[in-house]
Amino acid sequence: MSGAARNSGGGDGGGGNGVGVDHPADGHDLIRVHGARVNNLKDVSVELPKRRLTVFTGVSGSGKSSLVFGTVAAESQRLINETYSAFVQGFMPSLSRPEVDVLEGLTTAIIVDQQRMGADPRSTVGTATDANAMLRILFSRLGDPYVGPPPAFSFNVPTVHGAGAITVERGAGTKTEKRTFGRAGGMCPRCEGRGSVSDIDPGQLYDGSKSLNEGALTIPGYKSGGWNYRLYTESGLVDPDKAIDAYSERERHDFLYREPTRMKIAGINMTYEGLVLRIRKSMLSKDRAALQPHIREFVDRAVAFATCPDCDGTRLSADARASKIRGISIADACAMQISDLADWVRELDEPTVGPLLASLGQVLDSFTGIGLGYLSLDRPAGTLSGGEAQRVKMIRHLGSSLTDVTYVFDEPTTGLHPHDIQRMNGLLRRLRDKGNTVLVVEHKPETIAIADHVVDLGPGAGSAGGEVCFEGSVAGLRASGTVTGRHFDDRAALKSEVRTPTGVLEIRGADAHNLRKVDVDVPLGVLAVVTGVAGSGKSSLVHGSLVNGAALAGGAVPDGVVAIDQSPIRGSRRSNPATYSGLLEPIRKAFAKANGVKPALFSANSEGACPTCNGAGVVYTDLGMIAGVATVCEECEGRRFQAAVLEYRLGGRDIAEVLAMSVDTAEEFFRTGDARTPAAHTVLKRLSDVGLGYLTLGQPLTTLSGGERQRLKLAAQMAEKGGVYVLDEPTAGLHLADVEQLLGLLDRLVDSGKSVIVVEHHQAVMAHADWIIDLGPGAGHDGGRIVFEGTPAALVADRSTLTGRHLAEYVGA
Repeated sequence: MSGAARNSGGGDGGGGNGVGVDHPADGHDLIRVHGARVNNLKDVSVELPKRRLTVFTGVSGSGKSSLVFGTVAAESQRLINETYSAFVQGFMPSLSRPEVDVLEGLTTAIIVDQQRMGADPRSTVGTATDANAMLRILFSRLGDPYVGPPPAFSFNVPTVHGAGAITVERGAGTKTEKRTFGRAGGMCPRCEGRGSVSDIDPGQLYDGSKSLNEGALTIPGYKSGGWNYRLYTESGLVDPDKAIDAYSERERHDFLYREPTRMKIAGINMTYEGLVLRIRKSMLSKDRAALQPHIREFVDRAVAFATCPDCDGTRLSADARASKIRGISIADACAMQISDLADWVRELDEPTVGPLLASLGQVLDSFTGIGLGYLSLDRPAGTLSGGEAQRVKMIRHLGSSLTDVTYVFDEPTTGLHPHDIQRMNGLLRRLRDKGNTVLVVEHKPETIAIADHVVDLGPGAGSAGGEVCFEGSVAGLRASGTVTGRHFDDRAALKSEVRTPTGVLEIRGADAHNLRKVDVDVPLGVLAVVTGVAGSGKSSLVHGSLVNGAALAGGAVPDGVVAIDQSPIRGSRRSNPATYSGLLEPIRKAFAKANGVKPALFSANSEGACPTCNGAGVVYTDLGMIAGVATVCEECEGRRFQAAVLEYRLGGRDIAEVLAMSVDTAEEFFRTGDARTPAAHTVLKRLSDVGLGYLTLGQPLTTLSGGERQRLKLAAQMAEKGGVYVLDEPTAGLHLADVEQLLGLLDRLVDSGKSVIVVEHHQAVMAHADWIIDLGPGAGHDGGRIVFEGTPAALVADRSTLTGRHLAEYVGA
């Protein structure tokens, strides 16, 4: 790193209001990191000014998250956890100290990341913030008829009738009203606060013509010999050799619906319960999006979901819904668009609850200020995108009185239209100006431009990254010559010529969510981009109407649709790019064929695994409340395979050496010579095309950045056959320099005869489109309409929409 590039005080170009950025921070106002070696970091040393806005830049996989989240934030959390008693620590996740020589000047870190919000189906936007709690207090004070304390309006607290019930008298004289309420909760007893009821089809759980011992159960995870299976075969309640269809009425009840019963199975105390009840608890108590794909597929097949007929989906009991303020129940309030709810709260003039109304109004206005006014408080938290979830988490911090806190953000502009990025920048500044340290991992130049201090990592990704290339002001970054500096002012130009569509997909009367019976023709054979502010209806149109085929009037989609959305890819520390992409299968077969042995030998999760570490490559030692220790396996020296397996070669390399190759090296290896394997080479070419040539085949998925995971998913799903590719914000997590490569990939897909439809906010993708469909004009009930259809050049010339104005500014028109 050039010494001239260092400028810890931020200096010129810092943007914002220039609070204190002209003066270098002294030693007490710095977070010092020396010798950081987490993941790919190479003895990184930086000095971050406190109470400033520092943005971390660099290509995807360069080490930004390893430095910010894996080092600074992780150590802050670990030190805070150590302040609790040993008893309390026993209930907390154990955290190991990051691999770093010196970490000084840390303050309490609050991480606001893009992890999707909990899988609990009872979690909503309202419960994830303070909004629902305040509304419950409000209705407990002003609701008529009176229902009781705040828990009486909570769908997470059950109602208890009989003993402990509350009798309330209201009024006077002949108009006295006496009502008896269940104690405490407002949960709908029918759906238990979920808003929906489920009906399991028992016929999807088993093959009735078979007995249990013949493998009758068809549920994922219920394999013959496993504990889930033995619970039923060895319970003594049913005959395991009898076909299930031949069960008596009593046997069928015990098998499917028996209440939990303690019993011993193979000498172990276990709880037996009917199969339907067990499936309901294990698979239906979680949010559908959080289930593994094969379990989700099973649930979709075996379970029918319907809105709860008792509460009409509100999750609340009849008493809770009966209490109203000016004709509005708490269920009505939670179903309102938040911007409308804020207006309703402002209209309430009740001096007795004035402070409460003011606080609730501030929280609701924060939603609107952060671009989420189109949500409702009853929206299930699990349905929010990563960007929406991150902004909802911000709500609880915006009104906080805490100062001198370190806020850590992971690409807060993800999912934001250029119009909304300016509001996000204002919020980041507000947090800083209250005396907090704000650390932001970001790619968007609009947000990098407001930084007081910039740390640029690179120069490349993976093993080619992990170094500080620049540290200083935004002006210094522009002149630094780093990859980020060179591409900072990149602007994609409008196409001089656009492709001619080969046909159209007709969408008629689309009305999912906020769409207003939209009619639109989506062109085929071109790159079509769907734009609009967050909440305008883009995903509802593309995924609700096109991918799911709900409103197609033009017949079947040619060769089907391949949808690549923002849902996170899942995998354990044993999963890697080779296993996730399907690459390992042709590699194992090639090794097996070359050596005349079984393919299972070349899987670290099967017969070829090192017996000492079970193919993990490391041995984990649990130290109780203290963070466990992972040490390299002495038997296989981290190579994960038995020594005998490593004797087998393909093209002169063993399986461990192949998995240690980078994608680019492996592509050359499997293209020619003795190792030539066309099936493997095809997968490797796709991985290279999406910019992952530097990844090693055996690198654990848990070490990949968000951008790397997104592109890995893209590469894997490109293998699916389809005539139409639908991509949801493919630039998420991409560096400025990587966007150009993505545009090249999209062009290759279209030129190969595919139709590509992209939901996107990035102006470079808009400028590169052949056709744009812009929704709006606003979000929620202010959106849901087509406000423009045409070429990017026509959109820029028109300038009648927010998107058009921002695109015109971007291309300099």
